[in-house]
Amino acid sequence: MRADNCLEGTQEQSIENVLLVSIENARSAIPDPASYDAHSEDWQELEHLSVELAEDSMGGLWEGTAGSVFFEAWPYTEFCVMIEGHVAIYDHQYRRKDFRAGDAFIVPKGFRGTWTTVTPSRKYFVAMR
Repeated sequence: MRADNCLEGTQEQSIENVLLVSIENARSAIPDPASYDAHSEDWQELEHLSVELAEDSMGGLWEGTAGSVFFEAWPYTEFCVMIEGHVAIYDHQYRRKDFRAGDAFIVPKGFRGTWTTVTPSRKYFVAMR
């Protein structure tokens, strides 16, 4: 669902512009693991894309099982809110930050490191290129 009209300040907004972020209102997709610099054999994820906010920006719900993926350069700035589970993010110097249900965090575009899903997890996200 495209939501450019949600961002327009000059046009009148109505209740139709208020969007529910849910699996039922999303386009589900399994990202191609080959698009990552490296990933563990057990890496599995599913994205439920609810809204395309503007060109090269999107938001929705993400689900992942235990596993890890490495990024030479994170492809976008991503705002995340953990709903359930536990993830850990390691930078290229092996420094670690952990996030659990209720935590909100931002991963900056260009970040070099590893995302590890420690336990099955779900998060809301907004990604901006």
